Amino acid sequence: QVQLVESWGGLAQPWGFPRPSCAASGFTFSSYAISWARQAPGKGLEWVSGIYSDGSDTYYADSVKGRFTIYRDNAKNTVYLQMNSLKPEDTALYYCATGARAAFTAVQAMWREYDYWGQGTQVTVSS
Repeated sequence: QVQLVESWGGLAQPWGFPRPSCAASGFTFSSYAISWARQAPGKGLEWVSGIYSDGSDTYYADSVKGRFTIYRDNAKNTVYLQMNSLKPEDTALYYCATGARAAFTAVQAMWREYDYWGQGTQVTVSS
C-alpha cells in the first residue's frame, strides 16, 4: 500500500544535471518528512538530504551542501533532488525514504526508523 517510486527526473538546464524525483502513494504525503539517501558502489548507505512535511525545513549532508537542492510538491505527492556541480563521488543509487518515526524529522535518523524505501534510481558521473 505504501509506495515510494524514484525516477531519474530528466536533466536540468543549462548544465544538464539530473533531478531525481520520488513519487509517493499509500499515505498522507503532506504529513511526512522525506529523506534522500544514496549508496555508491562498494560503499555503505549515506544520508544525503531531508525535507520537512510542508517543505519549510531542509537539511543536507556536508558532502552535498551547496550543490544539491531538495524540494517537494505536495499537490503531486512528489519530492525532488536537484543536483548541480556533480563530482565522481556522487555516483550512486539514490533512494527516497520515510517511516512512521522518520516522518517527523528531516534530519538523518537511525536507518531502522525508515520503514519505507523507494526502489532506487541510478546517477552516474564519469571520472
